[in-house]
Amino acid sequence: MSSCNIIFSLSLFITCVMVITASASNFYQDFHILFGDQRAQILDGGQLLTLSQDQTSGSGFISQNQYLFGRFDMQMKLAPGNTAGTVTTFYLSSSGYHHDEIDLEFLGNTSGNPYTLSTNIYTQGIGGREQQFHLWFDPSKDFHTYSVVWNVHRIIIFVDNSPIRVFNNLELLHVPFPKSQPMTIYASFWDGDSWATQGGRVKTDWSQAPFTASYGRYNINACLGSQQQGSSSTAYPYSYTDCVPTSTNSSNVDNSWRNLGLNAAGRNRLRWVQTKFMIYNYCTDRNKFPGGLPRECQHSKF
Repeated sequence: MSSCNIIFSLSLFITCVMVITASASNFYQDFHILFGDQRAQILDGGQLLTLSQDQTSGSGFISQNQYLFGRFDMQMKLAPGNTAGTVTTFYLSSSGYHHDEIDLEFLGNTSGNPYTLSTNIYTQGIGGREQQFHLWFDPSKDFHTYSVVWNVHRIIIFVDNSPIRVFNNLELLHVPFPKSQPMTIYASFWDGDSWATQGGRVKTDWSQAPFTASYGRYNINACLGSQQQGSSSTAYPYSYTDCVPTSTNSSNVDNSWRNLGLNAAGRNRLRWVQTKFMIYNYCTDRNKFPGGLPRECQHSKF
């Protein structure tokens, strides 16, 4: 097994980041199929998982464990061609009406037009915090790494180690923050024909089916949710010194996520991404919030 640290070429916020290697992941060990029957396939001895969708059903998988804080890296290669109406996902979610959730949804499009990466964060069952992007590459051409860092200070979403979104813990301003509900990792490929592409105006061309997306190397450095059973929902469930993270790569347990933030270079990179590639931001949508923008929108996103 091998892993290495690379210096991000644009002097990003992280001094070094872990490279996901083939030895770091095995879908047989860490996940199981959630729905879709044979439309979901674990291949290459557990190193690859494919999800397919046809007119009858989509497919999905779910992690064996629940986690409370951590870093979650997943390589994905999306379906090519005319994928209008399809939704490919990688997300974390707790259960119940007042659930927390960290969402990455890839909304398909007609041939030659880009996928939309739609991100959302739910706290205590309330979402509506969408930020959407057209990426700087075609996510169907090759595998790319999509990451979530979730600690007590903030949530950061990355694409190929570039930060695209930060949601800070602003509980002092009475903004709810996910901190007490363990979350499960989910991924799915399903039919969003009624809304996914141009608000549902462009429908799925089922003559192109089956559509197939691939999930490759991944790594999880996180605290198991079971370690914090019985914790109070009004205080941090554990001190970081009490949490011994689990990792899907036992030879490289990386704890840097616990206090990870953005330095000046990282903030500059985030500004670049949001200036060049963000196509929707709930924090500027006054039509959606006629009574005033959410409180977190009035605070620096960095």
